[in-house]
Amino acid sequence: MNKILTLFLFFLCSWANAQIVLKIADVDSREPLANVRASAGGELLGRSDQRGEMRISSSESLLLHFELEGYESMSREVGPGKELTLLMAKRIMNLSEVTVSAFESERPILEQSSSIAVVTEQDFSRFNETSIVNSFNTKPGVRIEERAPASYRISIRGSSLRAPFGVRNVKVYWNEVPFTAPDGTTALNLLDLSNIRNAEVIKGPSGSIYGAGNGGVVNLHSPANPVGGRLSADFMAGDFGMSRYRLGISQQVGNGGFEASYVSQKSDGYREHSAMDRQVFQLGGFFDVSAKQEIRTQLLVSDLDYQIPGGLNADQLAEDPTQARPGSVGQNSSIAQQSVFASIGHLYRFSSKFKNSTTLYLNTNDFENPFILDYKKELGFGYGGRTAFTFDGKLAGKDLRLIAGGEYQSSLTDAQNFGNRAGVADTVRFADKLRATQGFLFQQAEWNLSEDLMLTIALSENFSSLEVDRQIDASGGTTGLQTRKFDPIVVPRFAVNYQFNTYSGVYGSISSGFSPPTIDEVRTNEGSLNLDLEAEKGVNYEVGYRLGKGKLNLDLTAFYFKLDQTITTYTNPQGVVLFRNAGSTDQKGIEAAIDYALIRSQTAFVRDLKIGTAFTGNYFTFANYQQGDNDFSGNDLTGVSPNTLVSRLDLRTAPGFYLNFTHQYVDEIPLNDANTVYQDAYNLVNTRFGWARSFAGKWELEAFAGVDNLLNESYSLGNDLNPFGGRYYQPAPTRNWYGGVKVGFLY
Repeated sequence: MNKILTLFLFFLCSWANAQIVLKIADVDSREPLANVRASAGGELLGRSDQRGEMRISSSESLLLHFELEGYESMSREVGPGKELTLLMAKRIMNLSEVTVSAFESERPILEQSSSIAVVTEQDFSRFNETSIVNSFNTKPGVRIEERAPASYRISIRGSSLRAPFGVRNVKVYWNEVPFTAPDGTTALNLLDLSNIRNAEVIKGPSGSIYGAGNGGVVNLHSPANPVGGRLSADFMAGDFGMSRYRLGISQQVGNGGFEASYVSQKSDGYREHSAMDRQVFQLGGFFDVSAKQEIRTQLLVSDLDYQIPGGLNADQLAEDPTQARPGSVGQNSSIAQQSVFASIGHLYRFSSKFKNSTTLYLNTNDFENPFILDYKKELGFGYGGRTAFTFDGKLAGKDLRLIAGGEYQSSLTDAQNFGNRAGVADTVRFADKLRATQGFLFQQAEWNLSEDLMLTIALSENFSSLEVDRQIDASGGTTGLQTRKFDPIVVPRFAVNYQFNTYSGVYGSISSGFSPPTIDEVRTNEGSLNLDLEAEKGVNYEVGYRLGKGKLNLDLTAFYFKLDQTITTYTNPQGVVLFRNAGSTDQKGIEAAIDYALIRSQTAFVRDLKIGTAFTGNYFTFANYQQGDNDFSGNDLTGVSPNTLVSRLDLRTAPGFYLNFTHQYVDEIPLNDANTVYQDAYNLVNTRFGWARSFAGKWELEAFAGVDNLLNESYSLGNDLNPFGGRYYQPAPTRNWYGGVKVGFLY
């Protein structure tokens, strides 16, 4: 009996040792890769399953060759009894191979009936990785401004007109969770770039699925579920006292796993009083409960402090562009913000044709903002969620996809405004309890009328309200509850998509949009309440053509957006930014993106050589805008460059050396509604070069350096519009260098 048991155990050990266990994933997203073919000597030995796993029986070492459409092939020698994690890199992708999840419908981008820009991790790593600005600004129709380190504005097709600071009029989601607060503002600066793996930017009104926001939608996705285990560390340093380091770990646990990271970034800033200090901790979990259920969790803890140097007038700019606005230093004009954001998402597949995805979130926010004119403190709490049901069926024998769901958000904020005495909060001026609520239901049908033609009809019903309960008003003004409930708004969208073949197609859409004023626009810093502000409403007409074949990508879009009740800014003599509805605007635009791979080889010294160009033409005017005796009708829309051109070159070699080169031309920008002051056109050149290799299937190493603003241009990356005293300019950094290393270990 003992001999039989011994032989049985020996057989089991021998059989186990004869197994080669492989786990295969995407090098960027760490998503498992299914259907990877493994062969040896021309013989197919197996394919990876949905979990990216594969087992090959062999009692000897094998030279395995791995292949998957859209990915670079690779070879590895693997011995029996070994477990190995392989990371495969995508080839230079064309549009026919890109899949996006916009409008709650995961489809190839050629089948999407909307203008969508995809920003990948490769786009992020072309620059210094301290912010999202440069990578997003390579996409047509998209412009992110950074008036000071970590002080962002997002403009999609000129939508930042009403955003003197912060992110407004654009809806942002992070891992399918609403990251935009229910009052319409987004604290995008709480995220580090490492918290974003890729992004999809939907340009133009998208309210039929995403609710308020005429500018569009930004869907951000963080690192996905891990395969195997990985430790990583990054360090970077640069001019103006910049330093950044990151520590990360990802670990597969069963069919799920977790990923955690900690990032610290600091800089002294180019200008006086423009330092920034941010620490971000992220913990994400993925749990594959069963074949039907998945659970995802996210925890984000962010601690951000940054100084606000303020705008300069022309004389101050000429005298010394590095100086702060007079008063900013003495009053410690700055922002300190601590936030916790937690979410849980659940995916349930009722059948192969019917599923539901639901996400819920909670967040807290402690905000402190000493400014030249006052001192603001806010303590807020928010919650909300989103759910979407998807059904794939048939109608009249043709494929039909139905999507229906809803979203709800609410926030409560205790807000106090004090006097500012040398950077210290003084006597309270007014104090409010604020509540913002927004919710909507959405429905969408995608019907394939033929193999080549798809019709989309979508609709949402939107509800929103603001409450300001004034507790204290030291000036003797009215106290008590004041409410603004906006009329329910129905937002439709109609679109068609026609595919000429597998690599090209056209689309057209008509979509409505709306954008109610935010609390910061209704409740201004000097204490007034502007509850009469109306929501912006607009209609967008759009046509587009896409081609993705071989080495060539081409994406062309033309649109016309008619916006009514446009919200614009002006500044009173005390320097307080105020808001008003300013009639209507006509916004005509064209967008074009062309990419071409000059070289794509797996054997030559130069493995990849790719060039690309993105052009944005925004020909926006005030259609009907009169303020007092001033008639601005026909003037160019404030803060919008009519022409922007971005050119890119990317080179990668067999030894691992690479070069990324970017040139951006920005046409002159009108800085006031009267079009009497412009920022001059400028040329911005950025480059990054480095070396990256992996060793023994375990180690990953990269060393890099780069230079921003190579031509040493004088420009502002985010001007103040219609300011009092001519303080238009927020000077951006001159030429500056950076360098760093990245290390990763697979275990």
